[in-house]
Amino acid sequence: MKVLVTGSCGGIGRAVASLFLERGHSVYGIDINPASPFDLNSSYVHCCADISEPSSLPSVTDVEILINCAGVQDSSDDISINLKGTMNVTEKYAFNPSIRSVLVIASASAHSGAEFPSYSASKGGLLSYTRNVAIRLAPYGATCNSLSPGGVVTDLNRPVMEDEKLWNQIMALTPLRKWATAEEIAQWCYFLTVVNRSCSGEDILVDNGEMHLNATFIWPEKNS
Repeated sequence: MKVLVTGSCGGIGRAVASLFLERGHSVYGIDINPASPFDLNSSYVHCCADISEPSSLPSVTDVEILINCAGVQDSSDDISINLKGTMNVTEKYAFNPSIRSVLVIASASAHSGAEFPSYSASKGGLLSYTRNVAIRLAPYGATCNSLSPGGVVTDLNRPVMEDEKLWNQIMALTPLRKWATAEEIAQWCYFLTVVNRSCSGEDILVDNGEMHLNATFIWPEKNS
């Protein structure tokens, strides 16, 4: 299938592009970085573009799967890239007769609000936008969902991953005592866009239980 992945040069986007290439798909990657991460793979086409600028987006037709991974964190461009950029890409490529599925990478912060203000707002906006797109894609027989990771092992999160004190605080609040890898999130992306044919307009939270399993019950121990 013809797959378009934004943010294909790093983090989740690169892991997604790599997985789809491994499974025999044709991948078009959009990234602000001009260097292709898959130079030796003839099934990959690299497109350098700024998704916040609609005029810079390349002409790619008949996209079957669109996966929006590009994003920034704690910058002056969180809204323009994470939210508006995803909208620019989706409006340009998703609505065509070949489309099969669209996936938006949101964030657990879209639910909790417990992160940088503009980042949380941008990801929260993506949840509403995902449902809007799902409604409009239904007549095409296509799905649209969002995926909300909690902590993911990427370069973007090094400030806390490399700080032992902060990392221990995070792990104490995470029931499974780990973060997902980018490769694991890529597997979720593959399932939601290739295997899934009936789930649409939904957000899938993948956060190692941090949000919903973090209740703490305290009670005196029974005397033996």
